[in-house]
Amino acid sequence: MIPFLFTFLTFFRTLTTLLKDPKFRSLVYLTGLILAVGTAFYHRVEGWRWLDSFYFSVITLATVGYGDFAPKTDLGKIFTVVYIFTGLGILLGFVNPIGEYIINKRLEKTESKHEEKNSRK
Repeated sequence: MIPFLFTFLTFFRTLTTLLKDPKFRSLVYLTGLILAVGTAFYHRVEGWRWLDSFYFSVITLATVGYGDFAPKTDLGKIFTVVYIFTGLGILLGFVNPIGEYIINKRLEKTESKHEEKNSRK
């Protein structure tokens, strides 16, 4: 449980820092928009509950695809293909800076420890 809390805290601090960047903030808004569009579409066209529609939108863009939901209408299937190609790029654009920031912070810590160790010699 402690490693999960540490990971969650690191992720939350990273988001807080990155939200100061206007480019990252626009990616957050765009990610929220694409999830909202997908959720509304699946709710209206496929007749799913709001939670099911949101759930399907997230697992589709995250490329998880559990298989418990699938569009039944032709319009839903066509939308899903377009949604995956557009949404996946946006989602990756959102996730990539988070990973880069976390990796850079860890590298900085490692380098500072290494420099501190060398300066003692």
